[in-house]
Amino acid sequence: MSTNLSAVTISPDQLHAFCVAVMEKVGVSPSHARTTADVLVTTDTWGVFTHGSKLLHGYEHRLRGGGLRTDAEPRIVHASAASALVDGESVLGQVTSTFAMRQAISMAKQSGVGFVAVRNSCHFGAAGYYAWLAAAENMIGMSMANDVPIVAAPGSRTPVLGSNPIAYAVPARSGNAIMLDVATSIVAAGKIFAAVQSGKSIPAGWLIGADGLPTTDGTKFPQEGALQPMSGHKGYGIALLVESLAGLLTGAAVTHTVGSWLFGDPSDPTNHGGAFLAIDVEALMPLEQFYARVDKLIDEIHETPKAMGSDRIYLPGEIEWEKRADALAHGIALPDDVVAKLRDVAKKVGVKSPV
Repeated sequence: MSTNLSAVTISPDQLHAFCVAVMEKVGVSPSHARTTADVLVTTDTWGVFTHGSKLLHGYEHRLRGGGLRTDAEPRIVHASAASALVDGESVLGQVTSTFAMRQAISMAKQSGVGFVAVRNSCHFGAAGYYAWLAAAENMIGMSMANDVPIVAAPGSRTPVLGSNPIAYAVPARSGNAIMLDVATSIVAAGKIFAAVQSGKSIPAGWLIGADGLPTTDGTKFPQEGALQPMSGHKGYGIALLVESLAGLLTGAAVTHTVGSWLFGDPSDPTNHGGAFLAIDVEALMPLEQFYARVDKLIDEIHETPKAMGSDRIYLPGEIEWEKRADALAHGIALPDDVVAKLRDVAKKVGVKSPV
């Protein structure tokens, strides 16, 4: 482990072992702890620190409170050849979401496509992880979830929908999927919290205050004000699609009935909803033919004439895959706010901090 002025560097294996130890200390089963740690640490290797191991702090609080259960397993309520409904039984969202996507993948292998809807889940971290699970099986994957409203609609003064993340992953011959994972808000809420924790102001255009006007003060969020939707009415419309597929269709909580996993009563289940889709490439064309088409598209985009000052055109996911390769080779450089959260949760549960 080495340090510099801005970060602490830790190996992915060390961080994974720590995450497992913390969760087992508060009653999570070894298998659930490993699954959740897989999601969190992979996300950190991508450099998406708002949705990685930093979340352990909030999960630990909810696990101790009982709102996240340690004595249950996600279960299939009913299923057809190509679709299923899963009840997460209020276990860790990463566990239910991994279970759901693996069910979607299994159905897609048989039917060409698999769609799994989820209810009684909780915050699931980075949506891209689950889409990537499908891409790793030569499938196109999509994942999404609803959340407690913190995002305004165009013209509203208060929140209407959650940040409702959505992700897709398209497999590529290299193994590094074309992958996009976005909140339907202009930024993820975690970036607001990270800025506030670091004592920084919020960039103009991210937030509105209680009066509905733009603000750069994030200290009162989410109790007051709201995030702006991504791309105005376009992000609002996509967020409503996610609410429909992950909330309305699943029987999960919708809009203001979704519980806050971070600020709500830790003894209450949040009943988040999710939706997971896997499409088997080989059900539509030979895999090698598909990969040749993907390679051609990637080359075409990379070779597009560049604007002055631009050295490279990236496809979605390329930055994250390059960060992951570096993290696996040299360790994950954790930002200060993540280090602080890890040290705090280690102290709370009585586990030695690795950072």
